[in-house]
Parts: sequence; structure tokens; C-alpha cells
Amino acid sequence: MFTPAPRADFPILGRTGRGGYPLVYLDSGATSQQPFAVIDAVREAVEDHNGAVKRGSHLLAEEATIAFESAREDVARFVGAAADEIVWTSGSTQSLNLIAYVLSNVSLGRGESVPPVPGVDMDRFRLGPGDVVVTTRAEHHANLIPWQELCLRTGATLRWLDLDREGRIDLSTLDVIDEHTKVVAFTHVSNVSGAISPVSEIVSAAHAVGALAVLDACQSVPHMPVDFHALDVDFAAFSGHKMLAPTGIGALYGKRDLLRALPPYQFGGSMIELVTMEKTTYADPPARFEAGTMPVAQAIGMGAAARYLQAIGMDTIAAYEANLTKILVNGVAEIPGVHVLGPAHEANRTGTVAFSVDGVHPHDVGQYLDSKGIAVRVGHHCAQPIHRHFGVFASTRASLGPYNTEDEVRFFIDTLREVRPYFGVED
Repeated sequence: MFTPAPRADFPILGRTGRGGYPLVYLDSGATSQQPFAVIDAVREAVEDHNGAVKRGSHLLAEEATIAFESAREDVARFVGAAADEIVWTSGSTQSLNLIAYVLSNVSLGRGESVPPVPGVDMDRFRLGPGDVVVTTRAEHHANLIPWQELCLRTGATLRWLDLDREGRIDLSTLDVIDEHTKVVAFTHVSNVSGAISPVSEIVSAAHAVGALAVLDACQSVPHMPVDFHALDVDFAAFSGHKMLAPTGIGALYGKRDLLRALPPYQFGGSMIELVTMEKTTYADPPARFEAGTMPVAQAIGMGAAARYLQAIGMDTIAAYEANLTKILVNGVAEIPGVHVLGPAHEANRTGTVAFSVDGVHPHDVGQYLDSKGIAVRVGHHCAQPIHRHFGVFASTRASLGPYNTEDEVRFFIDTLREVRPYFGVED
């Protein structure tokens, strides 16, 4: 059966699951599987080109450096950015913490360690009592807790955009963004509801008051075309392991002049320009934010993943997954006693479908599905506030990738129908 990402490219999809059933992998929202193109790129980096990036003049160091920086260019191209606007991180969590911590450093006076950048007002980055940070109730904890901590350090106030009945961001609450707002941080796609956020409206509201717009693009970059320049966000975070790449690698996007104006948040090798016993000056971004030894092979793998996805075409992947999403969300919504946490239709959402099952704990739902070879996520998905919005503490979540088939989705739906009868729960 056709899939935009050929299943033969993914060796793990050929194995069996528990009970001897064929593996049905519906947990790509947690971590995606890797194609041979990525696996081979990582293996080649380790086997043939392993050397210290930017730290040697010998052949291996040169080859490793070229591959490392070429991967940056590939990832930048994939998300509509320039190479010097992409900072390697360990993933979205580090990316978002990086921005929050750097803003904390500026607020405490560390911004003076960087030469002024023409046209950039450093007051944009300084927070204190009376200032506001805005996020949303839909956020992954990685895009909530760093902002809570920033407010605790600086005395700023945290506000949030609320959600409607379907779990979409309620634009009637945009008035929490006002002239006191310094940062607006929000998800592109909810990792629980699958709802796609109204990026243009939120970015416009943020920029209208001079606030920074920070986008968590973790759940959007693998599933739809994303162009950070076109979206006009100031910063964005995304992770490799959500987009067919290895774990331990991700990226922070930042507008060039904003990155140039910000001070570092970690210190050590590779991020310096000149060091004396009295003072240090720092390298230009992105090196300024890449202290220490980088995960070189993983970055090369992320570059390979970007090339792989781009070769397929993100428009193709988005259209294919939209069809699967229609089957998935409609099928789940039709099962008696099963409730979709999010839009119960396919419009303006992705194939991330969380749900609760009357009378059955999410862990039991997950274990029953696993007994049939179906891999899903259970728990609060690092997003407790949105679960409370839906009146539950945890849920079961199925999430699609470009390698899933209609047959897999229909098998999942049929198996989910068996859960309540299996546990003796009656309608």
C-alpha cells in the first residue's frame, strides 16, 4: 500500500509487536522512526568521518566539520531559515529553556557583554515587575515551565491564552496580550488535541505591542510545510526525533539580528572569540550558543532526515496524513464511550488524536492495544493543563507518521472498539 515514506525504508516497521502481531506504530508524536537514509548517515559519520568539529586541521576533523555545517544548511532550508539562524540543541526542551534563560540573563544585566546590534532595542529582552509573559493552556510543559521560571526570576507576570471546547486557542482571550507583554510563547500544533494554532493572529498581536513571538514547532515541522520567515516568528523550537532523526538533537531558530544581540547562556569551548584572564568576548551566532562538544553524528542524522522529508515533499506528506487523520479521528469519535480530546473532525488539525475511554484507565487501554501489536502513548503527555481543561488527568494518544497505512489505522479503530467489552464496561 502507498505511503509517502516507503515502509521498506524503515527497518523497525518490519518487526513484530507483542503477541506476534505485526507492529502498528502510532506513537510518532512521541518519537518517530528512522529511515535507512538517516541510520546510514549516522553510521557513516561515526565509521568514516569521526573527528572533532571545528577543532582540528586534519582530514577527519575537516570532513566532520563540513558534514556538521552542511546538515545545518539542510535543516535551515527545510524550515525556511538561513543557516546562521539555526542553533543546534538537544531538542525543543533545551531550545525553549535556552531562550528563557538568555532573557533572564539580559534582565539581570548580562546583555552588556555583547556589542550592540544596530536596530535592536535591548529593552525588548529585559523583563521585570510589571512586565508580562503570555503562553497558552495548550502547551507542552517545555513551553510553560521555562516561562514560569523566567517570571519567578524577574518578577514578571505569567498570563495565558485560553482554549475553547475543542481545545483550540480561543482568540477572544487575545486581550491578555497588551502593552506590558514582552514574550508570547505558543505551540504551532498541540501535542494533545492536534489542533493547529492561529499563528498569524497571535504573532500579529505580539508584534503589535513589541513582544517576542516564540513558537514551539515540535509537532508541526514533521507533518506540514513550515517556513519560519513566512510565519514571522522571532524564535522557534523543534526536535530531531519527531522528524525521523535521532534523539538528542534539535534546533532553535532565531531571527539573525535577535540572536546576534543576545548573550550566551552556557560557557566553554567553541563559543568564544577571545579569552584573557580578565574578560572574554563571544563568537557570532550560532556558535555563541553551542558551547562544548556538539552531538555531531546526531546533527548529521537530522540533516539527512530533512533531506529525506524534503525529497518526498511536505505538501505530499500533509495531504496524505490529512486523509489518514480523517479516518482516524472520525473512527475514534464514533466508538461508544470513547471521547476525543480535541476537534472531533479532521479540519485544521493533525493526526495526533488523544482520547479517554469511559470506565477504563488510559494505561489499561494502552496495554490492551499493545497486546495486539499497536504502539500508542499513555499518560498526560507532558501537558497537564490541557488535560484538566478536558476534565481528565490522562489520556491515550495515537499519532500518525508518513509511514502509516489506512489498514493500520482501521485495525487500530477496530481494536479500540474491543477495549470496553474486554474490561467488562457496559454502555
